[in-house]
Amino acid sequence: MLSSRKYNFPEGEILLIDKPASWTSFDVVNKIRYMIKHHLGIRKIKVGHAGTLDPLATGLLIVCTGKATKQISGLTGMDKEYTGTFYLGATTPSYDRETAIDQTYNIDHISANLIQDTAKKFVGSIEQIPPAFSAVRIDGTRAYKKARKQEDVKLSPRQVDIYEFEITRTGVPETSFRVLCSKGTYIRSLAYDFGKSLNSGAYLYSLCRTRIGNFSIEDAISIQDLGKEMILMQQNS
Repeated sequence: MLSSRKYNFPEGEILLIDKPASWTSFDVVNKIRYMIKHHLGIRKIKVGHAGTLDPLATGLLIVCTGKATKQISGLTGMDKEYTGTFYLGATTPSYDRETAIDQTYNIDHISANLIQDTAKKFVGSIEQIPPAFSAVRIDGTRAYKKARKQEDVKLSPRQVDIYEFEITRTGVPETSFRVLCSKGTYIRSLAYDFGKSLNSGAYLYSLCRTRIGNFSIEDAISIQDLGKEMILMQQNS
């Protein structure tokens, strides 16, 4: 639903964007920068996002413009909530659907009770290794660039906090979940480790970020609707 809000992008806006699947976070930033220039004639404008979402993921992406870009570092540190689905019985090199399945595992022993009990093991402070296909830098190079060239990628474990890990549907092979976690948590790594703890394998099949701090996906706007609001601003100016 379109609003009559008038944005002041140079002075600074914090935009809640509902990122579509297959878009990178930088695709969203670049599109918003283009729309501001094209629809409103603002040639020089700073635009940045506060926390990357993987291309296959959907949901809440905070985008800051103008003077509000100074707030990005503070916004990235907030807790995050996700919902999604794990696919049990297989793994992929990227820990999600970006790459093809590289190994399959037995799932005959996996029950609803085992899934629920396994989820409890991950609540609290845990160590996890980021996926090789991630934006973590290795000697100045993003890990995913090395991984896509099939170079050896070695990443150190890091501590993250899982505040809530709720299994919302105990299906096999697809199990759905909701996670509330700290900054820096990789849900793809959680999927991989969850599969190992089941004495099987798992990868992230779908993911939606539903909350960042007190910002909710329910208050987010699509890229298309944001563009339409800019056109209305242009027409009414």
